[in-house]
Amino acid sequence: MYRVSNHLSTFAVALIAGMVLASLWVNLAPDLYYDVIEYRLWTPDLPAWTHLAAPVLTLRQVTSEALMALFIAFIAKELWEALVMERGALAGPSQRAMPLGAVIGGVVGSLLVWLATAQSDPAGDVSRFAGWPLPVGSDVVLCYVFGVRVFGKGHPALHLLMLIAIAFDLLGLMALALNFPTRGLALSWLALSGSALLWVWVFFARHARPGATELQHRRAATLWPYILAGLICWAGVVLSGLPGALGLIPLIPLIPHAERGFGLFAEAEAFLHDPLSRLAHLLVAPLPVILFLFGLTRGAVDLSALGPMTLRVLATLWLGKPLGLLIGAAVALWVRGGSLPERLRLTDLLLIAVLSGIGLTVPLLALDSALPGGLPADQARAGLALSLVFGGLASGLGRLFGSRQT
Repeated sequence: MYRVSNHLSTFAVALIAGMVLASLWVNLAPDLYYDVIEYRLWTPDLPAWTHLAAPVLTLRQVTSEALMALFIAFIAKELWEALVMERGALAGPSQRAMPLGAVIGGVVGSLLVWLATAQSDPAGDVSRFAGWPLPVGSDVVLCYVFGVRVFGKGHPALHLLMLIAIAFDLLGLMALALNFPTRGLALSWLALSGSALLWVWVFFARHARPGATELQHRRAATLWPYILAGLICWAGVVLSGLPGALGLIPLIPLIPHAERGFGLFAEAEAFLHDPLSRLAHLLVAPLPVILFLFGLTRGAVDLSALGPMTLRVLATLWLGKPLGLLIGAAVALWVRGGSLPERLRLTDLLLIAVLSGIGLTVPLLALDSALPGGLPADQARAGLALSLVFGGLASGLGRLFGSRQT
């Protein structure tokens, strides 16, 4: 079992630092805070046929639509490698059944509790189904930080926790895309993304296959075609009107990767030189800055905004998702007729379920389109921030169960 890289701890510190600064700022000087994050950095005059005839670029938009696409691609890379590598974390049906059941159960449990706790809105601002993508996503960075405190770096439960958290995050992004306002979409622009993907596959990526010549292998290992294709793919997604944070995900499966995996976010990956790993190495340095800016622009918690939506978010994350995860894992094990992975106890699975109640990064990305702005969104944001309490609860339970492994 390979140890997880310390980079995730740095990411978590940056994210929390941005949120703390934003929360202090919005409670002490709210007008100044919103003036800064909504300041117009650029208002380009684009032709009407581009669909974005009059975009207004702010620090908040640039961070969420462009910079966060790099972070989402970083975590998508880990799940993709776990799925396809011969020795990946999900290599084979027997390894996939329990995590898959846990993720499906967690999503179903979240949605059921979200709908069950819906309240009538006299003003008609929030419908019964509004906000449903919020509880689907998770936070792999914060799950890792608390998971290390609970299990230690080498424990197999930590890897299972991160695998489930990554799956929740990607499903949360899919829910964000499905829930995105359809008015104004120009999906024909996705042909631009498709063309970039086809180009990079035909002329570069496919030459990484066994049996190719040395020249073809060198061509496939060049990074600039994947960077260029990523920019064009992201532009096509943005021009289509879909969330820019999703713009790099379609490229990940096409980039040549290593022949074997060392585990999710493993330290040993620093020694890999395949194109996908090298691109991930390039992202390590800017990601703390990106996550700090995301916490600063999206994570401000207004202490005066606690209300019914806060309780609804907490009920969904603290009750629906953990219970659904446990039930889903149990059903998957029963159907497959198997048992828990080696060195994993029932109490470890319980702790994983508790930690899954942390929901921050991806839910914050979905917040603007999932709920109307103003008080409902502020209340939901406060609930997402309070979900971090489950990390402390898991740490206490971990000590009680003796789950930590050095």
